[in-house]
Amino acid sequence: MNKKRQSGGEDGPGRGARDLSVRVKTAKYRKISSTRWLQRQLNDPYVVAAKRDGYRSRAAYKIIEIDDAHQLFKPGARVVDLGATPGGWSQVAAQRIGAPANGKIVSIDINEMESIAGVDFIQLDFLDDNAPDIIKHAIGGTVDVVLSDMAAPATGHKRTDHIKIMALCEIALELAYEMLTPGGHFCAKVLQGGTEKQLLTKMKQRFEVVKHVKPKASRADSAETYVLAKGFRGD
Repeated sequence: MNKKRQSGGEDGPGRGARDLSVRVKTAKYRKISSTRWLQRQLNDPYVVAAKRDGYRSRAAYKIIEIDDAHQLFKPGARVVDLGATPGGWSQVAAQRIGAPANGKIVSIDINEMESIAGVDFIQLDFLDDNAPDIIKHAIGGTVDVVLSDMAAPATGHKRTDHIKIMALCEIALELAYEMLTPGGHFCAKVLQGGTEKQLLTKMKQRFEVVKHVKPKASRADSAETYVLAKGFRGD
């Protein structure tokens, strides 16, 4: 594709971003925490940019930044996107591989997702025993990229949330081991908390390059980060 890629800058994503200062009053039946969340959304330049650029969520800019820096997607590539809803990552991947004319992307989520041009979506619990076989059948062979933006519902207990998201990452990694073509890539959400170092050590045995990345679109006050593994060595 000859389409110009966009990337977030220091002050927000792309040109035309503007400083916002929307203040939200606490409604009678709205919790203070909900008011704060709404105010943060209204003042988030990535939320504004997503609406402007037609992306399903601000998360689209995370994978845009990661791909711009690390070249995950190539025209004609085959991609699996786990935890895809509402579809921001799938939108970006489909654009950059040229689907459906070139390449193929299969997106999975336990929740429904509105259709996206060039994306094959399966509503499926990734933790089901038969999920890997369903995904393999849908993609029809090996893949070049496995993405995972999966996250379990937050409990508010940092240690518990960290363990839960790391477990999802490890399961996604096992699927990547089964499906990636040699030279393929894996990118997944994790939370900082200590055990991710053990995961990176494990991944370095099977990939040429393994690192943590935190795109600017990922909120600075969040423990969220991404583990990126490139150059799958195969068996």
